[in-house]
Amino acid sequence: MRRRDFIIFLAGAMAAWPLAARAQQGERVRRIGVLWPGDENDPEQTTSLSAFTQGVASLGWIDGRNVRMDVRWGRLDSSRMRAGAQELVGSQPDIIVTLTTPDTVAVQRETRTIPIVFAAVGDPVAGGLVPRLNQPGGNITGFATFEPTLGGKWLELLTEIAPGLKRAAIMFNPDTALASASMPSLETAARSLKIEPIITPVHSDVEIETAIIGLGREPGGGLVVMPDLFMFVHRASIISAAARNNIPAVAPGSSFAKDGGLLSYGPDIADNCRRAATYADRILRGEKPGDLPVQFPTKFEMVLNLKTAKALGLAVPTSILARITEVIE
Repeated sequence: MRRRDFIIFLAGAMAAWPLAARAQQGERVRRIGVLWPGDENDPEQTTSLSAFTQGVASLGWIDGRNVRMDVRWGRLDSSRMRAGAQELVGSQPDIIVTLTTPDTVAVQRETRTIPIVFAAVGDPVAGGLVPRLNQPGGNITGFATFEPTLGGKWLELLTEIAPGLKRAAIMFNPDTALASASMPSLETAARSLKIEPIITPVHSDVEIETAIIGLGREPGGGLVVMPDLFMFVHRASIISAAARNNIPAVAPGSSFAKDGGLLSYGPDIADNCRRAATYADRILRGEKPGDLPVQFPTKFEMVLNLKTAKALGLAVPTSILARITEVIE
């Protein structure tokens, strides 16, 4: 083959070579470690992780091409989270992404240098993860779920859907919850609505059952479940006890209503995870986590379990129906 013909042939071959394959040549494969607190069989956990992975893919980071993701599941167990954090840090990834406070704390204990982005931490300052929100410094930043007015909002929703409400238990585990952050707005709303707030700390299924039985001894009782990993893990006990004792209840996570609770209202965690992907992208492209401000939720979701409402004898007002994101029949 003459030299000129060879050059023409080579140019044609290059034009036909897939762009993806060409981009892969010489491109450094970055590594993202992921520690998720729940179980890989929990739909809510897999949905939130998928939102993150789809988010980074939309920004050009394709798993198996120019990035490799290494995922560990905490399965709601502190020892597993600690082990997962140690494994991820030991593998020295470019960045580690977490979801909630316990898994973020587990990674923070293992490294002060590898960038960490959290997607759904309640209150990162109160939790000791960052010293300030606008310029966190250090190696950690991300997206919070705390919104100080949410406490009052939960109580208002409960009185809308259960107008006979006279008192409401505010349930949380004091060992794991940052309930104090939402208490001021809850107390303000309780005074305005003339509802008696009953502070109800619990540590076990037995204490949950006992508290809800006591609440149901007289009519007019309701339940506000505070944002807390313990309450999330024990939501089946809460839902079951509330149903048996005819107690209307509201909680922050959509899984509460999807699993049989009356109503849930809170930040859209999947949206937070998609937004966390933008911070992962910026850090992988050279920005420092300490320079990226902690951001707050911009999207909220309200889920109503209509079957539970009917079982409690509640007529759902149009004021709530108009704001519902999803109805569970």
